[in-house]
Amino acid sequence: MTLETSHFQVAIIGTGFSGLGMAIRLKQSSLHDFVVLERASEVGGTWLENTYPGCACDIPSHLYSFSFALNPDWSRVFSPQPEIWAYLQHCAERYGIMLHIRFSCPLQEAAWDNAAQHWQITTPQDRITADVLVMGYGPLSEPTLPDIPGLDKFQGTLFHSAQWNHHNLNGQRVAVIGSGASAIQFVPQIQPKVSQLVMFQRTPPWIFPRLDKTIPRWQRKLYRFLPLAQRLVRAKMYWERELRGLPLFYYKAERTKKVEQLALKYLAKQIADPTLRTKLTPNYALGCKRVLISDDFYQAVSKPNVQIETGRIKEIQPDGVLLEDGTKYAVDTLICATGFRATEAPIAHLVRGREGQSLAEEWREAAQAYLGTTVAGFPNLFLLIGPNTGLGHNSMIFMIEAQIGYILDALRTMQREKVQAIEVQAKIQTDFNLQLQHRLQGTVWNSGCKSWYLDQQGRNTTIWPGFTFRFRQKLRRFDRASYSLTPIKVLRENNVRVKT
Repeated sequence: MTLETSHFQVAIIGTGFSGLGMAIRLKQSSLHDFVVLERASEVGGTWLENTYPGCACDIPSHLYSFSFALNPDWSRVFSPQPEIWAYLQHCAERYGIMLHIRFSCPLQEAAWDNAAQHWQITTPQDRITADVLVMGYGPLSEPTLPDIPGLDKFQGTLFHSAQWNHHNLNGQRVAVIGSGASAIQFVPQIQPKVSQLVMFQRTPPWIFPRLDKTIPRWQRKLYRFLPLAQRLVRAKMYWERELRGLPLFYYKAERTKKVEQLALKYLAKQIADPTLRTKLTPNYALGCKRVLISDDFYQAVSKPNVQIETGRIKEIQPDGVLLEDGTKYAVDTLICATGFRATEAPIAHLVRGREGQSLAEEWREAAQAYLGTTVAGFPNLFLLIGPNTGLGHNSMIFMIEAQIGYILDALRTMQREKVQAIEVQAKIQTDFNLQLQHRLQGTVWNSGCKSWYLDQQGRNTTIWPGFTFRFRQKLRRFDRASYSLTPIKVLRENNVRVKT
């Protein structure tokens, strides 16, 4: 069957915060010639897929929303997954994006066509051409299972926390591999139900109290009728995290000692058993890995039916987990809370640039981009939450909106100057990343622990090493001098003109 080809000015991949934010801002800018490709059957991205018990944001609700679409109806200080998903659905409908979305439409290939100077995009449903391709796939969209012998031989129920199997855990013997952000949210939820829970922990996280609470009705009513009040609360939260959080937690390891003592006091107050407390005490600088927040994790793992196991796993057997020291745990359900392929971006294998090279091949040594947004050799390609745009202290929505503004200005520049293609100059990209990596040296993110911030070569391709407002300043205007621009009139060989 021959697939029909349709052309759009802009094609967007994904309907999480990145993809939806891009689509909405395009529409608000009176650019309606775009399509959004979504592999799932509904909008939401990460907040559609992650449905594990206790799933919630670890950034305050008022910060975790678009600046142009504040939500006065958040029920809690830290919004739970169903509310965030409902918020994204509401935004898609409110701003008329649903008609632009093609659901159940995973990307199969996107290749830059040098002759036509546009992107050729293939999906199972159809073929699409687009002048511009915006990747909003999300770095935390591809779960990773642990590389443990025998995992495929396990005969009980096995799943990743990001693909939660909502079966009945009552009375079951449950094993959890991993003790990161997802585990500390769902473990307190399932602990009262299971007969036995063993958590296999490689390194304990630094944990602070979440201090979550219900937002009173009178406050929600105030925000609804006086939006400025919510904007002031949002601004206060932002600047507190920006000016207090970043310098205290992340810049120099020696500055974190006092803050570490606060976390250790919290641990000591929650965990009376000295043996368990030792297992839960981190042995690396605070901030080297993601800092976590929880009001109930320490309480949950103190219960008699929970055990923290720090021994190394030798193999997974059909009926349980065997450690290297010979200890075996019989298990009915095995949950892998083992994170995502954050530094690999599997979708990069599907995107081919000007010379036919895939983005994965371009990033063989290390993923890098200019301003986390554009890549040399890939004309008219924009990344949202690209390399080195990640944060440990503030809201990623702020970073996403900064990138969206930059992309919009690039599109305006292309239209105003009658440009068909733009591509960041290789030297500009290289110099930017050399400076960025230099700034990362000496920070706590590069202080020696093993974290998902680092790729397999040990290079930090995740974190933005600075204030978020500095990032926004750098992306405030499209810096055309950093790019090679191809006029519309130069299109195809053999003097075939397809645009005027």
